[in-house]
Amino acid sequence: MNLLIRGGRVVDPSQSLDAKRDVRIENGLIAQISEHLEPDDWGFGETGVVDAENAIVAPGFIDMHVHLREPGQTHKETIATGTAAAVAGGFTSVACMPNTKPPLDTPALITEVLRLAGEAALARVYPIAAITKDRAGRELAPFWRLHDAGAVAFSDDGSTVADARVLRQAALYARDVPGVFIEHCEDPALKGDAVMNEGDASLRFGASAAPGLAEDVIVARDLLICGETGKPFHLAHLSTATSVDLVRFARSRGTACTCEVTPHHLLLDDHRFTDFRADAKVNPPLRGQRDCEALRAAVRDGTIDVLATDHAPHTREEKAGLLADAPPGFSGLEVALGAYALALPDLPLERFVALLSANPARILGIPGGTLRVGSLGDVTVFAEERWTADVSRFQSLGKNTPFDGWTFPRRPIATVVAGNLLMYRGRLAARTPV
Repeated sequence: MNLLIRGGRVVDPSQSLDAKRDVRIENGLIAQISEHLEPDDWGFGETGVVDAENAIVAPGFIDMHVHLREPGQTHKETIATGTAAAVAGGFTSVACMPNTKPPLDTPALITEVLRLAGEAALARVYPIAAITKDRAGRELAPFWRLHDAGAVAFSDDGSTVADARVLRQAALYARDVPGVFIEHCEDPALKGDAVMNEGDASLRFGASAAPGLAEDVIVARDLLICGETGKPFHLAHLSTATSVDLVRFARSRGTACTCEVTPHHLLLDDHRFTDFRADAKVNPPLRGQRDCEALRAAVRDGTIDVLATDHAPHTREEKAGLLADAPPGFSGLEVALGAYALALPDLPLERFVALLSANPARILGIPGGTLRVGSLGDVTVFAEERWTADVSRFQSLGKNTPFDGWTFPRRPIATVVAGNLLMYRGRLAARTPV
Protein backbone atom coordinates (compact mmCIF):
# COMPACT_ATOMS: atom_id res chain seq x y z
CA MET A 1 0.00 0.00 0.00
CA ASN A 2 3.11 2.28 0.08
CA LEU A 3 4.57 3.40 -3.23
CA LEU A 4 6.99 5.97 -4.59
CA ILE A 5 6.51 7.23 -8.15
CA ARG A 6 9.82 8.83 -8.97
CA GLY A 7 11.21 11.12 -11.63
CA GLY A 8 8.06 11.95 -13.58
CA ARG A 9 6.54 15.17 -14.86
CA VAL A 10 3.57 15.67 -12.53
CA VAL A 11 0.60 17.31 -14.26
CA ASP A 12 -2.28 18.08 -11.89
CA PRO A 13 -4.76 20.76 -13.03
CA SER A 14 -6.39 20.83 -9.57
CA GLN A 15 -3.18 22.32 -8.18
CA SER A 16 -1.99 24.14 -11.32
CA LEU A 17 1.03 21.86 -11.05
CA ASP A 18 3.26 20.98 -13.97
CA ALA A 19 6.77 20.11 -12.80
CA LYS A 20 9.18 17.26 -12.28
CA ARG A 21 8.29 15.77 -8.90
CA ASP A 22 8.20 12.52 -6.95
CA VAL A 23 4.87 11.28 -5.58
CA ARG A 24 4.70 9.31 -2.35
CA ILE A 25 1.62 7.20 -1.58
CA GLU A 26 1.11 5.83 1.92
CA ASN A 27 -1.81 3.73 3.19
CA GLY A 28 -3.64 4.25 -0.07
CA LEU A 29 -3.50 8.07 -0.01
CA ILE A 30 -1.24 10.73 -1.49
CA ALA A 31 1.24 11.49 1.28
CA GLN A 32 3.79 13.81 -0.31
CA ILE A 33 4.74 15.48 -3.59
CA SER A 34 8.26 16.85 -3.66
CA GLU A 35 11.67 16.56 -5.26
CA HIS A 36 14.21 13.82 -4.54
CA LEU A 37 12.09 11.61 -2.27
CA GLU A 38 13.55 8.31 -1.07
CA PRO A 39 11.79 5.05 -0.08
CA ASP A 40 14.19 4.19 2.72
CA ASP A 41 11.90 5.32 5.54
CA TRP A 42 9.35 2.64 4.59
CA GLY A 43 11.82 -0.24 4.69
CA PHE A 44 10.70 -2.03 1.52
CA GLY A 45 13.48 -0.97 -0.84
CA GLU A 46 13.16 -0.78 -4.60
CA THR A 47 10.09 -3.03 -4.81
CA GLY A 48 7.98 -0.02 -3.85
CA VAL A 49 9.36 2.34 -6.48
CA VAL A 50 7.88 3.12 -9.91
CA ASP A 51 10.32 4.68 -12.36
CA ALA A 52 8.44 7.49 -14.14
CA GLU A 53 11.45 9.10 -15.81
CA ASN A 54 10.44 10.66 -19.16
CA ALA A 55 6.76 10.02 -18.36
CA ILE A 56 3.80 12.10 -17.19
CA VAL A 57 2.26 11.45 -13.78
CA ALA A 58 -1.39 12.46 -13.47
CA PRO A 59 -4.37 12.01 -11.15
CA GLY A 60 -5.98 8.67 -11.94
CA PHE A 61 -7.98 8.72 -15.17
CA ILE A 62 -11.74 8.19 -14.89
CA ASP A 63 -13.91 6.84 -17.71
CA MET A 64 -17.45 7.95 -16.94
CA HIS A 65 -19.07 5.95 -19.73
CA VAL A 66 -18.42 2.19 -19.90
CA HIS A 67 -20.58 -0.89 -20.37
CA LEU A 68 -19.42 -3.72 -18.11
CA ARG A 69 -22.32 -5.98 -19.24
CA GLU A 70 -22.76 -7.65 -15.84
CA PRO A 71 -25.32 -8.79 -14.81
CA GLY A 72 -26.84 -10.74 -17.67
CA GLN A 73 -24.36 -10.50 -20.55
CA THR A 74 -21.19 -12.00 -19.14
CA HIS A 75 -20.40 -13.61 -22.49
CA LYS A 76 -19.61 -10.07 -23.71
CA GLU A 77 -17.82 -8.75 -20.62
CA THR A 78 -17.70 -9.13 -16.85
CA ILE A 79 -16.93 -6.61 -14.17
CA ALA A 80 -13.61 -8.41 -13.63
CA THR A 81 -12.57 -8.37 -17.30
CA GLY A 82 -13.90 -4.86 -17.89
CA THR A 83 -11.96 -3.42 -14.97
CA ALA A 84 -8.88 -5.35 -16.11
CA ALA A 85 -9.28 -3.60 -19.46
CA ALA A 86 -9.61 -0.30 -17.60
CA VAL A 87 -6.33 -0.62 -15.69
CA ALA A 88 -4.60 -1.91 -18.83
CA GLY A 89 -5.73 1.29 -20.53
CA GLY A 90 -4.58 3.54 -17.70
CA PHE A 91 -7.96 4.11 -16.02
CA THR A 92 -8.21 3.92 -12.25
CA SER A 93 -12.01 4.35 -12.12
CA VAL A 94 -14.98 3.65 -14.37
CA ALA A 95 -18.66 4.50 -14.18
CA CYS A 96 -20.78 1.69 -15.60
CA MET A 97 -24.00 2.19 -17.54
CA PRO A 98 -27.25 0.49 -16.49
CA ASN A 99 -28.25 -1.23 -19.75
CA THR A 100 -27.50 -4.64 -18.32
CA LYS A 101 -29.97 -7.55 -18.17
CA PRO A 102 -31.78 -6.81 -15.94
CA PRO A 103 -31.11 -3.06 -15.97
CA LEU A 104 -29.62 -1.39 -12.89
CA ASP A 105 -32.94 -0.04 -11.63
CA THR A 106 -33.06 -1.49 -8.09
CA PRO A 107 -30.87 -0.91 -5.01
CA ALA A 108 -30.12 -4.65 -4.87
CA LEU A 109 -28.57 -4.60 -8.33
CA ILE A 110 -26.45 -1.55 -7.50
CA THR A 111 -25.23 -3.34 -4.39
CA GLU A 112 -24.40 -6.46 -6.41
CA VAL A 113 -22.31 -4.48 -8.92
CA LEU A 114 -20.35 -2.93 -6.06
CA ARG A 115 -19.81 -6.36 -4.49
CA LEU A 116 -18.49 -7.84 -7.73
CA ALA A 117 -16.25 -4.83 -8.25
CA GLY A 118 -14.80 -5.27 -4.76
CA GLU A 119 -14.02 -8.91 -5.51
CA ALA A 120 -12.31 -8.01 -8.79
CA ALA A 121 -10.08 -5.54 -6.88
CA LEU A 122 -9.01 -3.61 -9.96
CA ALA A 123 -10.32 -0.25 -11.11
CA ARG A 124 -12.87 1.46 -8.89
CA VAL A 125 -16.43 1.02 -10.17
CA TYR A 126 -19.16 3.63 -9.81
CA PRO A 127 -22.59 2.36 -10.90
CA ILE A 128 -24.98 4.53 -12.89
CA ALA A 129 -28.63 3.67 -12.29
CA ALA A 130 -31.55 3.84 -14.70
CA ILE A 131 -33.80 6.90 -14.99
CA THR A 132 -36.87 4.77 -15.68
CA LYS A 133 -37.78 1.28 -14.55
CA ASP A 134 -36.51 -1.37 -16.96
CA ARG A 135 -35.20 1.57 -19.04
CA ALA A 136 -38.62 1.48 -20.68
CA GLY A 137 -39.19 5.26 -20.58
CA ARG A 138 -42.48 5.12 -18.71
CA GLU A 139 -42.21 4.72 -14.91
CA LEU A 140 -39.64 6.58 -12.85
CA ALA A 141 -36.91 4.66 -11.03
CA PRO A 142 -36.58 5.11 -7.22
CA PHE A 143 -33.88 7.76 -7.36
CA TRP A 144 -33.19 8.28 -3.66
CA ARG A 145 -33.00 4.56 -2.92
CA LEU A 146 -30.65 4.02 -5.85
CA HIS A 147 -28.46 6.89 -4.70
CA ASP A 148 -28.35 5.53 -1.16
CA ALA A 149 -27.28 2.13 -2.54
CA GLY A 150 -24.31 3.71 -4.32
CA ALA A 151 -25.48 5.02 -7.72
CA VAL A 152 -23.56 8.15 -8.73
CA ALA A 153 -25.70 9.21 -11.70
CA PHE A 154 -28.81 8.24 -13.67
CA SER A 155 -29.22 7.29 -17.32
CA ASP A 156 -31.23 5.14 -19.70
CA ASP A 157 -28.15 4.99 -21.92
CA GLY A 158 -28.52 2.74 -24.91
CA SER A 159 -31.99 4.25 -25.22
CA THR A 160 -33.45 7.74 -25.15
CA VAL A 161 -36.22 8.66 -22.73
CA ALA A 162 -38.47 9.33 -25.72
CA ASP A 163 -41.41 10.84 -23.82
CA ALA A 164 -40.50 14.44 -22.96
CA ARG A 165 -43.15 14.53 -20.26
CA VAL A 166 -41.61 11.53 -18.49
CA LEU A 167 -38.11 13.02 -18.68
CA ARG A 168 -39.31 16.36 -17.33
CA GLN A 169 -41.10 14.63 -14.46
CA ALA A 170 -37.97 12.63 -13.70
CA ALA A 171 -35.81 15.77 -13.69
CA LEU A 172 -38.21 17.57 -11.35
CA TYR A 173 -38.50 14.58 -9.02
CA ALA A 174 -34.73 14.02 -8.93
CA ARG A 175 -33.77 17.68 -8.78
CA ASP A 176 -32.55 17.37 -5.19
CA VAL A 177 -31.06 13.88 -5.58
CA PRO A 178 -27.26 13.90 -6.03
CA GLY A 179 -26.22 12.63 -9.43
CA VAL A 180 -26.50 14.07 -12.93
CA PHE A 181 -28.81 12.77 -15.64
CA ILE A 182 -26.62 11.31 -18.41
CA GLU A 183 -28.54 11.59 -21.64
CA HIS A 184 -28.37 9.37 -24.72
CA CYS A 185 -29.63 11.73 -27.42
CA GLU A 186 -31.16 9.93 -30.40
CA ASP A 187 -34.74 10.34 -31.57
CA PRO A 188 -35.90 6.72 -32.09
CA ALA A 189 -38.39 7.68 -34.80
CA LEU A 190 -35.83 9.61 -36.85
CA LYS A 191 -33.19 6.97 -36.30
CA GLY A 192 -35.36 4.00 -37.26
CA ASP A 193 -33.35 0.91 -38.20
CA ALA A 194 -30.36 2.89 -39.45
CA VAL A 195 -26.93 1.29 -39.41
CA MET A 196 -24.96 4.45 -40.25
CA ASN A 197 -25.04 8.20 -40.71
CA GLU A 198 -27.13 9.76 -43.47
CA GLY A 199 -24.84 11.41 -46.01
CA ASP A 200 -22.79 10.90 -49.13
CA ALA A 201 -21.36 7.64 -47.82
CA SER A 202 -24.76 6.09 -47.05
CA LEU A 203 -26.02 7.06 -50.50
CA ARG A 204 -22.98 5.45 -52.09
CA PHE A 205 -23.30 2.26 -50.04
CA GLY A 206 -27.09 2.06 -50.22
CA ALA A 207 -27.31 1.49 -46.46
CA SER A 208 -30.15 2.52 -44.12
CA ALA A 209 -29.12 5.76 -42.48
CA ALA A 210 -30.09 8.26 -39.78
CA PRO A 211 -29.62 12.02 -40.10
CA GLY A 212 -27.63 14.03 -37.59
CA LEU A 213 -30.98 15.66 -36.84
CA ALA A 214 -31.92 12.53 -34.88
CA GLU A 215 -29.34 13.59 -32.30
CA ASP A 216 -29.79 17.33 -32.59
CA VAL A 217 -33.51 17.45 -31.81
CA ILE A 218 -33.05 15.43 -28.60
CA VAL A 219 -30.05 17.50 -27.55
CA ALA A 220 -32.16 20.64 -27.97
CA ARG A 221 -35.08 19.11 -26.08
CA ASP A 222 -32.94 17.86 -23.22
CA LEU A 223 -31.11 21.16 -22.83
CA LEU A 224 -34.44 22.95 -22.57
CA ILE A 225 -35.66 20.49 -19.92
CA CYS A 226 -32.36 20.85 -18.09
CA GLY A 227 -32.66 24.63 -18.06
CA GLU A 228 -36.32 24.63 -17.03
CA THR A 229 -36.04 22.08 -14.22
CA GLY A 230 -32.60 22.97 -12.84
CA LYS A 231 -31.49 19.32 -12.82
CA PRO A 232 -27.89 19.04 -14.11
CA PHE A 233 -27.67 17.10 -17.38
CA HIS A 234 -24.62 15.50 -18.97
CA LEU A 235 -24.91 14.74 -22.69
CA ALA A 236 -23.23 11.48 -23.67
CA HIS A 237 -21.20 10.78 -26.82
CA LEU A 238 -22.02 13.92 -28.83
CA SER A 239 -21.36 13.37 -32.51
CA THR A 240 -22.59 16.36 -34.55
CA ALA A 241 -21.47 19.93 -35.15
CA THR A 242 -24.97 21.20 -34.40
CA SER A 243 -25.06 19.44 -31.03
CA VAL A 244 -21.99 21.26 -29.77
CA ASP A 245 -23.41 24.53 -31.06
CA LEU A 246 -26.58 23.84 -29.07
CA VAL A 247 -24.50 23.22 -25.94
CA ARG A 248 -22.75 26.56 -26.43
CA PHE A 249 -26.09 28.30 -26.82
CA ALA A 250 -27.59 26.64 -23.72
CA ARG A 251 -24.59 27.56 -21.59
CA SER A 252 -24.81 31.17 -22.74
CA ARG A 253 -28.27 31.16 -21.15
CA GLY A 254 -27.03 29.67 -17.86
CA THR A 255 -28.05 26.03 -18.39
CA ALA A 256 -26.19 23.61 -16.09
CA CYS A 257 -25.08 21.09 -18.70
CA THR A 258 -21.89 19.20 -19.46
CA CYS A 259 -20.97 16.89 -22.33
CA GLU A 260 -18.52 14.28 -23.59
CA VAL A 261 -17.05 12.97 -26.80
CA THR A 262 -15.55 9.58 -27.69
CA PRO A 263 -12.27 8.75 -29.44
CA HIS A 264 -14.07 7.17 -32.39
CA HIS A 265 -16.21 10.24 -33.06
CA LEU A 266 -13.07 12.37 -32.99
CA LEU A 267 -11.09 10.20 -35.43
CA LEU A 268 -13.43 8.21 -37.67
CA ASP A 269 -16.01 9.30 -40.21
CA ASP A 270 -18.78 7.44 -42.02
CA HIS A 271 -16.53 6.38 -44.90
CA ARG A 272 -15.23 3.68 -42.55
CA PHE A 273 -17.99 1.40 -43.89
CA THR A 274 -16.43 0.82 -47.32
CA ASP A 275 -16.19 -2.94 -46.70
CA PHE A 276 -19.58 -3.17 -44.89
CA ARG A 277 -17.90 -4.56 -41.79
CA ALA A 278 -19.65 -4.00 -38.47
CA ASP A 279 -16.48 -3.15 -36.54
CA ALA A 280 -17.38 0.55 -36.80
CA LYS A 281 -21.12 0.24 -36.22
CA VAL A 282 -21.94 2.32 -33.17
CA ASN A 283 -24.65 4.52 -31.64
CA PRO A 284 -24.65 7.37 -32.38
CA PRO A 285 -23.16 6.51 -35.77
CA LEU A 286 -19.89 7.80 -37.14
CA ARG A 287 -20.65 11.12 -38.80
CA GLY A 288 -19.14 13.12 -41.66
CA GLN A 289 -15.70 14.73 -41.69
CA ARG A 290 -17.20 18.15 -40.92
CA ASP A 291 -18.64 16.78 -37.67
CA CYS A 292 -15.30 15.20 -36.68
CA GLU A 293 -13.58 18.53 -37.21
CA ALA A 294 -16.25 20.37 -35.21
CA LEU A 295 -15.89 17.94 -32.29
CA ARG A 296 -12.13 18.35 -32.20
CA ALA A 297 -12.57 22.12 -32.22
CA ALA A 298 -15.09 21.83 -29.38
CA VAL A 299 -12.54 19.93 -27.28
CA ARG A 300 -9.93 22.60 -27.91
CA ASP A 301 -12.22 25.55 -27.15
CA GLY A 302 -13.56 24.08 -23.89
CA THR A 303 -17.09 23.16 -25.01
CA ILE A 304 -16.43 19.45 -24.40
CA ASP A 305 -15.98 18.66 -20.70
CA VAL A 306 -15.00 14.98 -20.78
CA LEU A 307 -13.28 12.41 -22.95
CA ALA A 308 -15.17 9.12 -22.48
CA THR A 309 -14.79 5.82 -24.31
CA ASP A 310 -18.34 4.40 -24.45
CA HIS A 311 -16.59 1.02 -24.05
CA ALA A 312 -19.22 -1.40 -25.40
CA PRO A 313 -17.82 -4.92 -25.87
CA HIS A 314 -19.47 -7.67 -27.91
CA THR A 315 -18.41 -11.17 -28.95
CA ARG A 316 -16.53 -11.75 -32.20
CA GLU A 317 -19.48 -13.76 -33.52
CA GLU A 318 -21.94 -10.94 -32.93
CA LYS A 319 -19.80 -8.34 -34.68
CA ALA A 320 -18.97 -10.71 -37.56
CA GLY A 321 -22.59 -10.86 -38.69
CA LEU A 322 -24.39 -8.79 -41.29
CA LEU A 323 -24.09 -5.05 -40.78
CA ALA A 324 -27.84 -4.75 -40.27
CA ASP A 325 -27.89 -7.45 -37.57
CA ALA A 326 -24.67 -6.75 -35.69
CA PRO A 327 -24.96 -4.90 -32.37
CA PRO A 328 -23.58 -1.35 -32.12
CA GLY A 329 -20.43 -0.60 -30.15
CA PHE A 330 -16.95 -1.97 -29.54
CA SER A 331 -14.23 -2.10 -26.90
CA GLY A 332 -12.50 1.20 -26.21
CA LEU A 333 -10.76 1.25 -22.84
CA GLU A 334 -7.43 -0.16 -24.00
CA VAL A 335 -6.88 2.16 -26.97
CA ALA A 336 -8.42 5.38 -25.65
CA LEU A 337 -5.34 7.25 -24.43
CA GLY A 338 -3.54 6.72 -27.69
CA ALA A 339 -6.59 7.55 -29.79
CA TYR A 340 -7.23 10.81 -27.93
CA ALA A 341 -3.62 11.86 -28.41
CA LEU A 342 -3.78 11.03 -32.12
CA ALA A 343 -6.99 13.02 -32.56
CA LEU A 344 -5.78 16.02 -30.52
CA PRO A 345 -2.01 16.33 -31.00
CA ASP A 346 -1.98 20.03 -30.10
CA LEU A 347 -4.05 19.73 -26.91
CA PRO A 348 -2.13 21.02 -23.86
CA LEU A 349 -1.34 18.29 -21.34
CA GLU A 350 -3.10 20.12 -18.52
CA ARG A 351 -6.31 20.17 -20.57
CA PHE A 352 -5.85 16.52 -21.58
CA VAL A 353 -5.57 15.47 -17.92
CA ALA A 354 -8.54 17.61 -16.85
CA LEU A 355 -10.77 16.01 -19.49
CA LEU A 356 -9.84 12.51 -18.28
CA SER A 357 -9.56 13.05 -14.55
CA ALA A 358 -10.58 16.26 -12.79
CA ASN A 359 -13.70 16.91 -14.88
CA PRO A 360 -15.24 13.40 -14.67
CA ALA A 361 -14.66 13.39 -10.90
CA ARG A 362 -16.34 16.77 -10.53
CA ILE A 363 -19.32 15.94 -12.74
CA LEU A 364 -19.97 12.59 -11.04
CA GLY A 365 -19.23 13.94 -7.55
CA ILE A 366 -16.78 11.14 -6.80
CA PRO A 367 -13.34 11.14 -5.13
CA GLY A 368 -10.33 11.54 -7.37
CA GLY A 369 -9.22 13.94 -10.05
CA THR A 370 -6.43 15.36 -7.89
CA LEU A 371 -3.06 14.51 -6.39
CA ARG A 372 -3.48 16.78 -3.38
CA VAL A 373 -2.01 15.42 -0.18
CA GLY A 374 -4.66 13.30 1.57
CA SER A 375 -6.53 12.45 -1.63
CA LEU A 376 -6.92 8.95 -3.10
CA GLY A 377 -3.68 7.30 -4.12
CA ASP A 378 -4.96 6.80 -7.68
CA VAL A 379 -2.41 7.68 -10.35
CA THR A 380 -2.06 7.26 -14.10
CA VAL A 381 1.43 7.35 -15.61
CA PHE A 382 1.68 7.72 -19.38
CA ALA A 383 4.36 8.51 -21.91
CA GLU A 384 4.84 9.86 -25.42
CA GLU A 385 5.68 6.48 -26.95
CA ARG A 386 4.49 4.98 -30.21
CA TRP A 387 2.68 1.63 -30.04
CA THR A 388 0.31 -0.43 -32.15
CA ALA A 389 -3.09 -1.68 -31.00
CA ASP A 390 -3.58 -5.46 -31.07
CA VAL A 391 -7.02 -6.75 -30.09
CA SER A 392 -5.65 -10.23 -29.45
CA ARG A 393 -3.89 -8.81 -26.40
CA PHE A 394 -6.96 -7.06 -24.96
CA GLN A 395 -7.93 -7.80 -21.37
CA SER A 396 -11.53 -7.12 -22.40
CA LEU A 397 -13.60 -10.06 -23.60
CA GLY A 398 -14.64 -7.84 -26.49
CA LYS A 399 -11.98 -8.24 -29.18
CA ASN A 400 -13.51 -5.73 -31.57
CA THR A 401 -12.37 -2.21 -32.38
CA PRO A 402 -12.01 -0.25 -35.61
CA PHE A 403 -8.59 0.81 -34.24
CA ASP A 404 -7.03 -2.66 -34.42
CA GLY A 405 -3.62 -2.28 -36.04
CA TRP A 406 -3.51 1.50 -35.64
CA THR A 407 -0.32 3.11 -34.33
CA PHE A 408 -0.73 5.72 -31.60
CA PRO A 409 1.69 8.31 -30.18
CA ARG A 410 0.87 8.01 -26.45
CA ARG A 411 0.44 5.03 -24.13
CA PRO A 412 -0.26 4.26 -20.46
CA ILE A 413 2.80 3.11 -18.52
CA ALA A 414 1.42 2.45 -15.03
CA THR A 415 -1.96 2.37 -13.30
CA VAL A 416 -2.03 2.80 -9.52
CA VAL A 417 -5.22 2.39 -7.47
CA ALA A 418 -5.13 3.14 -3.73
CA GLY A 419 -1.37 2.79 -3.83
CA ASN A 420 -1.51 -0.60 -5.55
CA LEU A 421 0.51 -0.88 -8.76
CA LEU A 422 -2.04 -2.75 -10.89
CA MET A 423 -0.44 -2.30 -14.30
CA TYR A 424 3.12 -1.56 -15.37
CA ARG A 425 4.12 -1.47 -19.03
CA GLY A 426 1.27 -3.65 -20.19
CA ARG A 427 1.47 -6.28 -17.47
CA LEU A 428 -1.24 -6.55 -14.84
CA ALA A 429 -0.01 -7.07 -11.30
CA ALA A 430 -1.48 -9.04 -8.42
CA ARG A 431 -4.82 -7.73 -7.22
CA THR A 432 -5.34 -6.24 -3.78
CA PRO A 433 -8.77 -5.03 -2.60
CA VAL A 434 -9.05 -1.23 -2.68
